[in-house]
Formats: sequence, structure tokens, C-alpha cells
Amino acid sequence: MKIMQSRFAQRLLTWIHTPTSWLFAILVFLCAFGLVAWGSLALYWSNLPWSELRVVAAAVFALFGIWALWLTCKSKMRFVFAALFLLVLAYWWMIPASHQREWQTDVAVMPRAVIDGDRVLLKNVRNFHYTGRDEFTVKYEDREVLLSHLTGVDFFISYWMKGPVGHTFVSFIFDNAPPVSISIETRPETHEGFDPLASMFKQFELIYVVGDERDIVGVRTNHRKEDVFLYPVKVSAESARALFLVYLERINELADRPEWYNLLSNNCTLNIVRYANRVGRADDFNIRHLLNGWIDAYLFNAGFLDTDLPFDEFRRLSHINEAAQAAEGAPDFSERIRAHLPRPPEREK
Repeated sequence: MKIMQSRFAQRLLTWIHTPTSWLFAILVFLCAFGLVAWGSLALYWSNLPWSELRVVAAAVFALFGIWALWLTCKSKMRFVFAALFLLVLAYWWMIPASHQREWQTDVAVMPRAVIDGDRVLLKNVRNFHYTGRDEFTVKYEDREVLLSHLTGVDFFISYWMKGPVGHTFVSFIFDNAPPVSISIETRPETHEGFDPLASMFKQFELIYVVGDERDIVGVRTNHRKEDVFLYPVKVSAESARALFLVYLERINELADRPEWYNLLSNNCTLNIVRYANRVGRADDFNIRHLLNGWIDAYLFNAGFLDTDLPFDEFRRLSHINEAAQAAEGAPDFSERIRAHLPRPPEREK
């Protein structure tokens, strides 16, 4: 009997140990593969002077990593690979962002804010007149707004394709002036188009586009044909003003010191969440901060949207494309895209 119990225990330990070993081996493999892949991509999208050199450097790093980690019997080669990876990491880390590039026209000018007590002077507010997706008359202007007349914040989600990812931005609402839209975006050069993977390897600088809603919203609804949703946020005027000042601080920081955009750490939605945290938001990270195409449902369930309607009905009414297209070029564009929205309960008269 004791012999049978001993054999059973041995088999049980073997059964437990084997899956654990498999899991550990899989995790080690994935970590090693991730290091090889990351280093290769970092070299491929580095600032080495020639594209051919970047391709060769990435290929050599990948081949050496595969050989050192999986093919050779010389265990010390793993330490050589580790040292090489650290060198690549250090080199990549020191690649500087810059304001001195050949920018695409719509992101060529950085905004800045001058704060003087209650008065805020916004410089280089974008107010392009569009006649097509990529056809526009360039116009930047300075605008002065009063913090004491800032009453609220509206949240936008724009979808360039169906799925869990979109672009989010905000408009600050004043009772004596048009809304001011601020959109956190990549700053591509003339030869670049957005690439999600490349955006994680220092390929795009960051810009906060400050603009008129006829530009920031209208180009998306009327010319890019994106689906755009507008949501009034449940926020006090005091918190809205605090949030606006955080944005202005970041706008000036970027004007003084360029930064890299990163899809996973320095993007439109994550920065909005960070700034909301600074002015009193009390909530944890949610996966929909990254899968931001679903963030409206998160905001609704968390009580941040100003409505007492069911979510599906509220979302349907918040789709503004038809109203925006009907208001193309109108001086009261901002009023007309909000005319059909459900009025927040506390604002009912």
C-alpha cells in the first residue's frame, strides 16, 4: 500500500512539474523573442543615416539574437546578446525628438498659450478652410478667452474605421466665445503616413492641435468621412477650468521641448485620462483607455457622461456627422452640431 501511495505521489509531482516547466519555458521563449524583435525594430526605425544601413543592422541583430539564444551551444553568447541589446536600448533611448523637420502642412505650426490672470491668449489656433480631404486654405489666428467664462468640456470620438480604436479629443466650452478644440496628435513629416507599430519606435513627434471646431471636427466629419460622436462631460466649471490649464501647461511644454508620440504611452486618450486624474478624477486604469473606440461605454458606465438616457440611445443621438455636414462652413457650426443632442438633465429649463 505504501509503495502504491509513493508511486502516486511521484506521478502527481511529475504531472504538476511538467506543465509548470512548459509554462516557464514558454515565458522564457516569449521574453527572448520579444527582446530580439524589439531590438530589430528599434534599429529598423532608428535614426541611422541610410535606409539600407537600418535594414542591414536590424537583420544582423535579429540573426545574431536567434543564433546566440537558440542555436549555439556557447552559453556565454547569451551574455554577449544581452550586452548588445543594452547598447541598442541606450542608443534608441538617446534619439532626440525635434521641432526642426519638414512637417506636413496641417501640423507645421506649434500652438502656445499666454496666461495673464483670467485672460488666456491662444496663439496659432488652427482654422483651416477645407475644400477636400487634403485641400485647404491655411489660416492660423490668435484668440483670447476668459477662464471665468469657461463652463464645460465636451468629449469627441472619431472613427476612421470600424473597430475598438479611434481618435479622442476635447472641446472647452465658453459662454461668451466659440468652443476651443484641442486634439492630441502625431506630427508626421511630409513623406510620412501614420503607422501604429512605427509610432512605438520614435517615428512621430507629438503635437497638441488647438483649433476651431469647423476645422478640428469638420475635417473629420465632412472630408475624411470619419464617424464622429460628441458627448457632454459631467464636470463642474471649476474642474473644466483646471483641466484647461493643465492642457495649456502641456501645450507650452511641447512648444519649448519636443516629445515623441507613442501609441501605448503618450497618445490622445491616455493623456486625456492623465489630465483628468490631475484635476480630481478618481478611477483606475481600464483597458478601454487603450482600446479607446469603446471608451464612451466606459465613460457612460462610470458616470462621466451628462445624460439620463440609455447608452445605446445616447450614443445614437451623439453621432454628429449629418448635422456637421449640413453645417459645412456655417459660422454657427458649433451650435448646429449640438442642436440635436440630448440636453443634460440638470440643464433642463
